[in-house]
Amino acid sequence: MNTLLLIIIAATALISYFGFNNPQFFEKYKFNVGAILNRKEYIRLISAGFLHADLMHLLFNMMTLYFFAPIVVQAFGGVGFLAVYFGSILLGNLFSLYLYKNQYYYSAIGASGGVSGILFASIAMIPNIGIYFFFIPIPIPGFIFGLLYFAYSVYSMLNPRASDNIGHAAHLGGAFFGLVYAVASQPARAIENSLFLLIMALPLIYMAYQVFVKKKIG
Repeated sequence: MNTLLLIIIAATALISYFGFNNPQFFEKYKFNVGAILNRKEYIRLISAGFLHADLMHLLFNMMTLYFFAPIVVQAFGGVGFLAVYFGSILLGNLFSLYLYKNQYYYSAIGASGGVSGILFASIAMIPNIGIYFFFIPIPIPGFIFGLLYFAYSVYSMLNPRASDNIGHAAHLGGAFFGLVYAVASQPARAIENSLFLLIMALPLIYMAYQVFVKKKIG
């Protein structure tokens, strides 16, 4: 197993655990629109990726990272893995900042943006990779999972519910970065998988129209 991956998992676990027991630390480094825009605390754009709401949140993210990161390392090397992971965390949080710039109270935590980037960079390389989802015993082809994931995330982001505590914008921004990185790094592979990628990206195209043309959020 790649040493870089193990270091990131260990660091995230230790920092998250510290945050569980230290509310001041947690509040200081979580993603918060007001703190970033008013106090210029840009470190939160990355540090939030090392904090989690609870143990289950942490375990789910780190298990997903553990299983899919080797594909990214094999395809792009250690530097590429780091670029995808941290680039996805950053873009996911920047997208959230853009969407919720007028909602100073908006906060978020978790490595989900980075994990989404790793997952979708993997799917871009192997669109038919089998993904097991919760209690479904049959693997779902990666591009079908991606289509459903994007459709659900876009719908939930555009139609927010008070009870929904998931940072869909960070997930979408991170996943987008992972896809773009994979396509830019291996264009021949992307052309070969273009039909799968197009099918998967349909909800993203709809989201871009709603957010950047119709200005539905912001």
